This record gives sequence, structure tokens and C-alpha cells, in this order.
Amino acid sequence: MATPNMQELMEKAKEMQAQMQAAQQEIAALKVIGEAGGGLVKVSMNGAHQALRVEISPSVMGDEEEMLEDLVMAAINDASQKIENRTKEKMIAMAKDMKLPEGFGSEGA
Repeated sequence: MATPNMQELMEKAKEMQAQMQAAQQEIAALKVIGEAGGGLVKVSMNGAHQALRVEISPSVMGDEEEMLEDLVMAAINDASQKIENRTKEKMIAMAKDMKLPEGFGSEGA
């Protein structure tokens, strides 16, 4: 098995770093909407997992406070999971696009 060229490895590392920075910027710019209660509660969240907006249907306002709190929590968790899934998808796609030299990153495989 050929040993990877150090120059080639350094170039790949720089390329990977640039792609990681671009991916992080793209993830930070993500905006998703999490929903609960069949859309009665919606939470908008960015890629940094920060809630941007909470929308609660007026039809829910008369219900018990605990139920409303549970719906808001579920909507936030739904939005957070969507960010996590999109982040994983982006990282997997980026890893597939990388064409690393033979033997690079395959220790113990």
C-alpha cells in the first residue's frame, strides 16, 4: 500500500477545513419550523438551535396551561431534531464528496 504524500495530505486538510467552515455557515443559516399538536403550536428555530418565533393557535389558549407547555416543548424538540438531522445529512454528504488518498483516515479499518 502506498504511503500518502504529505503535500497531498496537507492540501486535503486545507480543503476539508474550508468545506467544514462553509458547512458550518450553511448550518447556522438554516431555519426550520417544529410543530406539535397537529400544527397548533409552531416554533421557528435557526441552525444554532435558537428559537426565533413561537406561534400558538388561539384555539389552544383556553386549554390547560400544562398541555400548552407540553406542546411548546414538543415543538421546540421537533425543530431541534430537524436541525440535528439536517446537520448530519450535510456532514455525510460532505464526507462522501471528499476524495482522500488511499489509506488516509482508515487506521484500524
